[in-house]
Amino acid sequence: MTSKLKLLSASSGFGLMLAFASPAYAQNTDANTLITNNVTVNYQVGGVAQTPIAAQDNFRVDRKILFSVAEKTATGTTTVTSGQQDQITAFTIVNSSNDTLDFSLAATNTANGTTIGGGRGTDNIDVANFEYAIDTNGNGILDGAEAFVGSLTLNDILKGGTVHVLVRSDIPVSANGSVAVVQLAATALNSNGTAITAVTDATANTADTTSGTFQTIFAEDLTPLQGNASRNGVSWAWDDYTVSAPVLSVAKTSRIISDGVSVTNPKAVPGAVVEYCISVANGAGGATATSVAISDLVPVNTTYVAGSIRVNATVTTPGPTQTCSGGTAVTDAADADAGEFGTPTANTAYGDLTNIAASTANAMIFRVTLN
Repeated sequence: MTSKLKLLSASSGFGLMLAFASPAYAQNTDANTLITNNVTVNYQVGGVAQTPIAAQDNFRVDRKILFSVAEKTATGTTTVTSGQQDQITAFTIVNSSNDTLDFSLAATNTANGTTIGGGRGTDNIDVANFEYAIDTNGNGILDGAEAFVGSLTLNDILKGGTVHVLVRSDIPVSANGSVAVVQLAATALNSNGTAITAVTDATANTADTTSGTFQTIFAEDLTPLQGNASRNGVSWAWDDYTVSAPVLSVAKTSRIISDGVSVTNPKAVPGAVVEYCISVANGAGGATATSVAISDLVPVNTTYVAGSIRVNATVTTPGPTQTCSGGTAVTDAADADAGEFGTPTANTAYGDLTNIAASTANAMIFRVTLN
């Protein structure tokens, strides 16, 4: 889907005044303006005034292509979750040229290792499915009649005009702290959508006062943080996504509950009851893990103890030395509670845990008898 949106002058409607800054005409003379200068010389001969003589010089104002693309002020990194779709970054395009221009937009992934700086992370993942929208009220979100399209050309942007643009994409499944740096590039075009032909410093100045022709130069800033290396009618800026994902670890331990003989230290002999604990811990700084579901195939040479599944058990020091206690008992049937046994896979214990926030843990417990 392609969209080429016609953006009219601010005088054509109040709504568009919200999208564009007032043009700075006083300091940005229009390209092709004819500058005329007349001089008059008065003189006398023998004290008698003579007919004044005059001369005139004319030149036309050439076109200066000067514009910028910038990450929207104060937006910063966009925090997303692993695998999240339709996530938005925000940019502004400012036309500081002395002519009305079109701009074609293109978003891309930057190279691995790219960093915006300022304490933000380094690119190590790529996003997908770029789409674009004009943010008519400049609030950084999609609302009102705004809509995303697959490609976008901005038409008839007045000199001094500012356009706010949203770019959205899909985040891959990735680890906590992963960063995707994206680039939005704008290419300046003539107001009829054709490519601009510019001259270089080596081209002679060819003033033409009669036919209305003028010359064009590219004048983009070569010094911004993500700036161009050459003046070529293309400018860009970077924004980034930072993934906030759970930092999960799982541990499974067992303890002998009874062996039918021993009183204080039961042994793993046939007939002993063994309790398993499966803990899921979320590390510091991880996003909350939701819909945590455990499935555990009961090992061979053991028999599941009916009705022994408990979910959301308390776990201390998750890992090889963990201790687990409590929890909510569930039935073995495939019903509305948070656990079952044997469904959908035979001889398998299932349990659903509540959300696990950063720096917390949760556990599922069940028991077997040693054959």
